[in-house]
Amino acid sequence: MNESVMRLTLKSARELNKLTQEKAAKLIGVSVDTLGNYERGKSYPDVPILRKIEEVYGIPYNRLIFLPLDYDKTVNMI
Repeated sequence: MNESVMRLTLKSARELNKLTQEKAAKLIGVSVDTLGNYERGKSYPDVPILRKIEEVYGIPYNRLIFLPLDYDKTVNMI
């Protein structure tokens, strides 16, 4: 894999496509709450939804980051 390929969070991918959560959720076929949970890393899409996200955002799944940006901080908060 080419390490120079830029990876994006789901939120960044959505924003690059100039989509609101409401519009993106509708295009993907999920609720706004569900999309928000995906963006925050609270839940993860199954394969059919993942394929729809790729289609709507125009970005392959291997370029998407499914963990919250502060993941390293939250894991070590014990």
